[in-house]
Amino acid sequence: MKVLLAVLGLVLALPALAGDLQSDLQGIQQRWAEVQYQLPDKDREGAFEQLAQQTEALVAAYPERAEPLIWHGITLSTWAGAKGGLGALGLVKEARAALESALTIDHAALEGSAYTSLGSLYYQVPGWPLSFGDDEKAQKYLQSALKLNPEGIDPNYFFGDFLLGQGETKRARVYLERALNAPPRPGREVADDGRRNEIRSRLAGL
Repeated sequence: MKVLLAVLGLVLALPALAGDLQSDLQGIQQRWAEVQYQLPDKDREGAFEQLAQQTEALVAAYPERAEPLIWHGITLSTWAGAKGGLGALGLVKEARAALESALTIDHAALEGSAYTSLGSLYYQVPGWPLSFGDDEKAQKYLQSALKLNPEGIDPNYFFGDFLLGQGETKRARVYLERALNAPPRPGREVADDGRRNEIRSRLAGL
């Protein structure tokens, strides 16, 4: 399996939910970025497993909101990427289910992040019979994400990365460069820096 979600904190006790959705989401976003981009590879699987427990609790606390489902899907996906192998396939199926549920509640939540994450799953996981990978569905979801957030770093990065896999190098460069120059996200500095490093790596290989 490809490294999932090249993607979307330090191994300490997870904080309790703050009782405010925005605060809880900010904590999860920060913790995810630290685990994804700052922890050693050997520590990431366990850290993502812990974070998935927190996102699952957030889904239970806010059953009618799409945002917790999106972050639960993102966390499960990146946990699968850290885990690797056939043992990760169950996690990516759970991630897909969470993201699909988010779309039924509010497809535009978090600027269409459910579309971005689903698109990245569909082009990075294996196809049938091992899993549900499907390039046509990946393109559909990623293009939906771009319609909602045309200048965003993540939808442009993942669509550019998808195009690289399709051999469309010139088109890929356009989207990767757009991602590199995307507006910064306040409070998401660690995630933005990590993503830009991934983008530079892709561009250096062109």
